[in-house]
Amino acid sequence: MTKKVKRSVAPFYLVAALWLAWALLLPLYRPLDYVLAAAASVAVFILGKAIWPDKIYQIADPEAEQKSEKQEPPKAEQPQTQPPKAEKKSTGDPELDNLLRQRDMALSEMRRLNDSIEDEKLSAQIDHLEATTRKIFDLVAEKPAKKSQISRFMNYYLPTTLKLLNAYDRMDAAGVSGTNIDGTMGRIEQIMDTVVSAFDRQLDALFGDEALDISTDITVLENLLAQEGLSGDQMTAQS
Repeated sequence: MTKKVKRSVAPFYLVAALWLAWALLLPLYRPLDYVLAAAASVAVFILGKAIWPDKIYQIADPEAEQKSEKQEPPKAEQPQTQPPKAEKKSTGDPELDNLLRQRDMALSEMRRLNDSIEDEKLSAQIDHLEATTRKIFDLVAEKPAKKSQISRFMNYYLPTTLKLLNAYDRMDAAGVSGTNIDGTMGRIEQIMDTVVSAFDRQLDALFGDEALDISTDITVLENLLAQEGLSGDQMTAQS
């Protein structure tokens, strides 16, 4: 394998933009003007290199591979020991299959972001969001009639949360401190408490019908026990 360097063109574009802006807005007819413009160009170029560094790729060397093939004796084919990965089975319900697919994509993206983001508090919040999101989707998959209750969660809250976390991850990876980056990352950190609470309330809301049914059952049971003289207060009075 050989290394190939792909030079970033962004720093050159920045320098070109600087000269154009300088020529339009600032004087450029004295030797000192050219010296100042050159110094600014160097600073802009270094900043551009820091933000958009060169990329290094590893590519195969055909000549080296041919030499390696000549030196190494051919290996006997080994029987395949690992079974092929089983494809996920369909539930038979296209809407349910799509729901489960969205769940898996969202959870996978949360795990990726959690591995990339180093902030401990934010990482713990992403852990909580991942667990809550899984419970929400699993509950709706078990009771598809509840799908309409999470339409806004699926179409706005969840994708917007992932968008904010992706923006935080990109800005954090830039390694540059500035008004825009620091301010945006700070606002994302602040709103995450609200997001976690909103996800929890969405999960709680899915149990609304079940809680109402249980409350009704308890009321009926209490009334029947009272009619039969089997309630706690009546039993104490009889004894």
